[in-house]
Amino acid sequence: MENIAWSPDLNIGIEVIDNQHRRIVNMLNQLNDVRRAHQPGTDARMGAVGDVIAELVDYTLSHFAFEESLMEDASYQFYRAHKRVHDLFVKRVGEYQFRFQGGEDITDELHAMLSRWLVNHIRNDDAAYGPSIKASMDVDVDYRRPDGWVSRSLKRFFKELR
Repeated sequence: MENIAWSPDLNIGIEVIDNQHRRIVNMLNQLNDVRRAHQPGTDARMGAVGDVIAELVDYTLSHFAFEESLMEDASYQFYRAHKRVHDLFVKRVGEYQFRFQGGEDITDELHAMLSRWLVNHIRNDDAAYGPSIKASMDVDVDYRRPDGWVSRSLKRFFKELR
């Protein structure tokens, strides 16, 4: 399987989310690089895969929580359904983690599932909430400013995690 190439159809039009999605794609490509570089079941492969999985799971959970907070703030009508999709995905990845921690080399299977799921999720589910979130943002304001919409949301979101 080839690495995932970022393409314009994966942009949902919200820079902070698009950048997070790019980072997740890069992690999936790291997983693919590990798949190609190491023989199945070897200690080198298992160690490298474990590192990528840990980073991917941690980052994805943070990304989902951030996305969900934006959807909730925007009163996105399908917020609950979207959150359920995220919750099911987290459960599924947790099952892969459990199998991996039990010594099973799930690298190929996990990479294939993640690659399909992520691209489909971005193009369909995430693209659907884009207009609602953008409408709730003050698009005339540079949201990278310290007092901008995204900065305020990030501060609120990470304050709540403490």
